[in-house]
Amino acid sequence: MTTDTGHFELTRTFPLTPDRLWHVLTDAEMRGTWNAPGEGMVMTLQTSDFRVGGLETHHSGPADAPEFTVDTRWYRIDGPHDAAFTETVNMGEGAIATTLVTYRITPESAGSKLNVAVAVSSFAGPDADGEFKAGWEAGLANLEALAAKMVA
Repeated sequence: MTTDTGHFELTRTFPLTPDRLWHVLTDAEMRGTWNAPGEGMVMTLQTSDFRVGGLETHHSGPADAPEFTVDTRWYRIDGPHDAAFTETVNMGEGAIATTLVTYRITPESAGSKLNVAVAVSSFAGPDADGEFKAGWEAGLANLEALAAKMVA
C-alpha cells in the first residue's frame, strides 16, 4: 500500500486572549477535554513532556475501548504565537498515519484567531485526509464550546 497525503487548514475565532487560548491548546490535559472528535469518544493522557523535542502520549477512541495510541512530538513552541508538532496515530502494533500540525494564534479584537494547518500522511488508505479533517472540525467545535464556558 502506498502512502497517501493531504493537507487542510481551519480557522476559528475565540473569545479568549492569546495567552488563555495558548494554554487550552498546549496543556495536555486541557487537550483531552476538547480534542476527542465525537460523542462517546475519549482522549486520555498517558505521558506529557511539553518542551521542544518532548513526547506526549494519549489513548483515544471509543470510551469503552480506546483502540488508538497517539504520540505527539513537539518541534516548535513559541507561545502564545505558534507551535508545530507531529501526531502519529498507532493502532495495534503499527502506525496508521502521521500528521504535521501547525498552530498560529493572532490577537483579534477581544479574543484570538486560530489557524490550524494539518499535513496528513496516511499509511492505511486515501480516506484518512477527510477523516482527520472531520476530527479536527469536531475538536474545534468542542473548543469553541469550552471557550464560551470559560468566558461566561
